[in-house]
Amino acid sequence: MSHQWMPASPCTDTCHSAYVRAGAVAVALRYVALVATAAVAVLLPLAVVLPAPRRRGVHRRYMLMVLRAFGVRVQVSDERGPAGEPGRGVLAVAGHVSWLDVLVLNSVDHGEYVARADLLDWPLIGRLARRVRVVPIDRGRLRDLPGVVDEAAERLRTGTRVVAFPEGTTWCGRAYGRLRPALFQAAVDSGAAVEPIELRYVRGDGTTETGVCFVGEQTLLASLRRTIHLPGVIAEVRRGPLQEPGVDRRELAERCERVVHGGHRREREVDVLLASAHVGSVAVVDRRPVPVQ
Repeated sequence: MSHQWMPASPCTDTCHSAYVRAGAVAVALRYVALVATAAVAVLLPLAVVLPAPRRRGVHRRYMLMVLRAFGVRVQVSDERGPAGEPGRGVLAVAGHVSWLDVLVLNSVDHGEYVARADLLDWPLIGRLARRVRVVPIDRGRLRDLPGVVDEAAERLRTGTRVVAFPEGTTWCGRAYGRLRPALFQAAVDSGAAVEPIELRYVRGDGTTETGVCFVGEQTLLASLRRTIHLPGVIAEVRRGPLQEPGVDRRELAERCERVVHGGHRREREVDVLLASAHVGSVAVVDRRPVPVQ
């Protein structure tokens, strides 16, 4: 059920970039690789016998395997600074572009995700979501939000790394939504550190690749097929400096938004502002290629 505060994005199917398809051989190999990764998934429960660090390593390598099967490579830069207190929970927040986001971020570091409830019902992706102990959230049920925040805070108190997408819905990667402050309350309540993450999908020349975005009226199957046919995608992950939660979730959200949306890029040209009166969101459009870090 929708409501006036439900996150919405002005991005549509028209946001998808015109793209050159990968060669037939490369596409065929990706389909074979995806079948192989689906078969390997049935063996993942065996990793439960391993110590936690090794088990997490197995899961991260598996996520990388799935991403490579889709033709996606991951590049990471780490600006977190000195490690925080041992055993302290961390709330990691990132912008939301695609169903790929959970795979990419889980290939970088372990975490338990706050994600759309119906993700658990998706083929293959749903199985992986259960592996990373998703905290399901139904954005259409506003009354459920306090319970989701409380669940996230409880996990943070136990030293867990919880990952969330505070935009609340997917955007195309050129336009962005505001980070909603509600989930930041979990960090304020638990005293957890917050890790803002900038996540971009780019082509080999550093320009934004919107072909991976999951927006508009498209189906999951159509999005999977289009991603497989892209000539190659680089997922850039910038792990920003850790933030102290403070006492004001809105101020905390604004601090993190500057990192998540690439406020550090002096070359960024903001030439279009899109406002959605329905949700009070503002989007910025980046039309200038940014070199791969």
